[in-house]
Amino acid sequence: MSSGDESSRSRAETYAEFAALVGTLAHEIRNPLSTIRLTMELLAEDFEATDPQSPTKHRDRRAKAKIELVRQECDRLQKLLGDFLDFARQESLVLEPGSLNAEIEQLLDFFAPQAEENSVEIVRYLDPELPTVRLDRETFRSAVLNLLLNAVQALDGGGQLVVRTRPSGLGVVLELIDTGPGMDTETLSKAFRAFYTTKQGGSGLGLPTARKIIEAHGGTIDMESAPSRGTKVTIWLPAPPRLPTGHLSR
Repeated sequence: MSSGDESSRSRAETYAEFAALVGTLAHEIRNPLSTIRLTMELLAEDFEATDPQSPTKHRDRRAKAKIELVRQECDRLQKLLGDFLDFARQESLVLEPGSLNAEIEQLLDFFAPQAEENSVEIVRYLDPELPTVRLDRETFRSAVLNLLLNAVQALDGGGQLVVRTRPSGLGVVLELIDTGPGMDTETLSKAFRAFYTTKQGGSGLGLPTARKIIEAHGGTIDMESAPSRGTKVTIWLPAPPRLPTGHLSR
C-alpha cells in the first residue's frame, strides 16, 4: 500500500471516529432535551387548569409565557441536533441505476402542494434523452428537497422556480433556477459554509449537507446568484459508461 493510500485511510478512520463521537454526544444531549420539553408541556397543562378568577392569574400568565419560550427553544435545539446529525453522519450509499427524470418528477409531484401554498410556480424542462445515472434514492431526494425548500423560502411572496435536466459531458445536469431576490457576493461565498445562515431559526447545515450528499454520488454542486436576479443551483452527476442510455422506469 502506498503512503498516499495509507494517509487517505488514516483520514477516513479519523473522520469515522469523529463522526461517531459527535453522534453519540448529540444523542446524549437529545435525551435530556426531550425530557425538558415534556416537563414544560406538563407544567403548561397545570397552568391551563388554574382558575381564571384566581388572584394569581397575572403571575400564572407570565409563567406560562416563559414556559412556552422554553418549549420553543427546545424545539429549535432538537431541530439543530437533527440537522447536525444528518451533516456529521458518515453513510455508505447504495448506488443503483435509475432515471434522474423519474426521481425529479416524483419529488416535484410530492412538493407541488407546498409550492402552490406559497404561490410558487414550478416549471419543468426535463430532457427525455438523459443517460441513466447511479443514485442512492433516499439521500439524493433529501438533498434536492432541501434545495427546493430553500428556493421556496427565497421566493417569499411567490415567483417562479424552473427545474431543468439535460445531458452534460459524461453525465447529467439538474438545474434549479428561482426568480427570488438573489444573494450578494459575500453571502454567496459563504452559502456552503457549515452553520452559516441568513434565515432566522435556520441551522446553516442544509446546503453543506446537500453538497456532501452530491459529492458522495461522485457529482458536484455549484451556485450562481446576484441581487435582484435570482439564484441558480447546478448539480452535475456522472453517468457511468457501462450503464445503458435512455429512460429507465422504476
